[in-house]
This record gives sequence, structure tokens and C-alpha cells, in this order.
Amino acid sequence: MLKNGFTRILLTILVACCAVLAVAFPAGAQTFPSKPIRFIVPFPPGGPVDAVARIVGQRVSQSTGQAVTVENRAGAGGIVGAEIASKAPADGYTVFVCAIHHSVLPSINAKLPYDFWRDFVSVGMGATFPIVVVANPSVPVNTLKELIAYAKANPGKLSYGSSGNGGGTHLAGELFKTLAGVDILHVPYKGSAPAMTDVLGGQVQLMFADGPTAVPQVKGGKVRALAVAQSKRSALVPEVPSATEAGLPGYDAYSWAAFVAPAGTPQDIVQRLNAEIVKALSAPDMREAMLARGAEPQPGTPEQFTAFMRGEMAKWAKVVRESNIKAD
Repeated sequence: MLKNGFTRILLTILVACCAVLAVAFPAGAQTFPSKPIRFIVPFPPGGPVDAVARIVGQRVSQSTGQAVTVENRAGAGGIVGAEIASKAPADGYTVFVCAIHHSVLPSINAKLPYDFWRDFVSVGMGATFPIVVVANPSVPVNTLKELIAYAKANPGKLSYGSSGNGGGTHLAGELFKTLAGVDILHVPYKGSAPAMTDVLGGQVQLMFADGPTAVPQVKGGKVRALAVAQSKRSALVPEVPSATEAGLPGYDAYSWAAFVAPAGTPQDIVQRLNAEIVKALSAPDMREAMLARGAEPQPGTPEQFTAFMRGEMAKWAKVVRESNIKAD
């Protein structure tokens, strides 16, 4: 009887200990990842979002011992990749690398095949790509204030190229027009590279260019950098004044890349993914590697990205409404 009673006590203690351990060290987090992870990028290879996905994926692979593959699912301005990712199993082995486009799309397309807040859960921020206001050297301005004055004196005469309707470089241009009170023609292209090519050739005079596109041309003296579209200077082009310094406070626009997972992904696995991504982004050599690609790493928590995304959606919804931007 004593023996049986003692056995029951031991079993009770063991069960309690197992329960405590299960809470402290969730099974999913202990065993994850046990197979390759895929990062879905909704744009073609070679762009800034793709570059962030690949450099972070490589470091996560090294840290976890599992391969991280980048799957490019381009189309419809980021919609195709988002839809595919939204339907993936919620097990942590599919991560969607979203971008500024996904904070704008709900405002210009009422029939998206996914709902960001219903179908995804935040993992964390990845990087920002500063927007640099650049001009062809033929434009008779040297500062942002001079550009605004020239545009006001010549309404409709200047044009700016963008990477496409509804993208970060387009929205940055429209926000500038609203804040500065100027009339500048928007010319959309299929990507930043062809837009910059026409700025260099003088077919369009201006571009609100993302860092990876702008910096090489600025450093090479091919275009004139007037300001960085934010309140502080960028480490990418520290010699270029911020918009606040240049006389247009409140002009805050940048492209970005971030990581989300299909809704329903277990929270402990989301936290493990976040920890790996934050570790990758925080490494000093990673910062240098990303700056070389025109990106500024922005490690943070899932909650911080959720708050950031809500702010982006609200900001760009206002710009879309005021500028009457429509989907292609």
C-alpha cells in the first residue's frame, strides 16, 4: 500500500514537471526548424526586397542548419505572391516577405484575393530603403527649396518617373506633391531601373528613387540629390540633407521589406522566426552588407511591425484618396 502510494506521488510529480517544462519550452520551438524554410518574395529576382530576403535567409540558414530557399512569385504588383503565401500551411515553414505595396494595395484594390490582417501574422520588420529626391542635372535647381519654387513657377512642366503605379517611389512622389503644393506629372515604369534610365536620359526630370537605385547614380555624379525623404539623414548618403533640413518637414517616405507568416502559425514558432531574423539583422557585418545594397536593417518585434503596418496603411490611404490613385 505504501509502495503504491509512493508510486502515485512520484507519477504526480513527474506529470507536473512535464507540464511545467512544456510551458517553459514549447515543443514546436524546440524542434523548429526540422526541414527547409521558404521565403516567398512577390517580386522578380534582383530587386531590393529580393536582396533583403536572400541575405537574411542565408544568415538564418547558417544559424538554424536548415536551408532557406527564396521563391520569387512576381505579378500584379505583389498580389500574386501574397495570395500564394496566404494559402500556405501555417507551420512556420513559409514566410512571406511583404513590402510597402502591401500597405497601399487595400486602398487601391477593393477585390484583393487575400486580407492582410485576416490571413497573415507579423514576424518582424526587415529593412527600409530610403527615398532620395534626385534630378537630372539639366533641371536648374540645387536644393529642395529651389525645386519647389521652380515647380510652382512652372506647373505641369516637370515630370517624375516611378517604379510603377502604387509602389513606394510613386507614393513618395504624390506625398511630395501634396506637401509642397506643386503640379508634377507622374510617369510610371515597370521597375525602378527603367525609370532611372529615363531620368539619366532626360526623358523625365525627377525621381523619388529608392536607395538601391539612387545611391550609385548619386555617387557617380549622374544625378543631383536634393534631399532624403525623411526627418534624419541616411547612412547611405550622409552628405545629402534630410527633407526636414531641406525645408519640407513632415515629408517622410521610404520603401521597406518585412516578414510575415500565414495566420494560425503557432506563436512559439513566430517568436523563433523573429529571434532568428533579429539576430541576422543585428550582426555588424550584416549591417554593412545591407547598406552596400541600399538597405538599412530594422530589427524589431512582431508587435512593432504590426503597429508600423497599421500606420503605413493609414498614411498611404490618405495619399491615395487625396491624389485619386487608381489600380492599373
